[in-house]
Amino acid sequence: MLSQAQEMQKKMGEAKESLKHIAVEGESGGGSVKVVLNGNNEMISINIDPQILKEELSIVEDLIVAASNNAKKNVESRVQEEMSKLTGGFQLPAGFKFPF
Repeated sequence: MLSQAQEMQKKMGEAKESLKHIAVEGESGGGSVKVVLNGNNEMISINIDPQILKEELSIVEDLIVAASNNAKKNVESRVQEEMSKLTGGFQLPAGFKFPF
């Protein structure tokens, strides 16, 4: 049993490391603002259509926030998929957060 726990811990560490290499996009404003995050919710890039910069600053700011939130939601979904592969479909307890 202990060896299985150690094996799972090792796999979790490997999975956590591999999350750095996942890129997930979120967007808002019909694609006028796009944000790319890695699996650790670190922003990799942001793309803002120059046309949107003609809008009021508060609108542009709201679009950036919305795109970031969309990307974060997409990352959470992708991380769940990756963890499901790792755990063989075994569902982790509700509220269990990964990476730790």
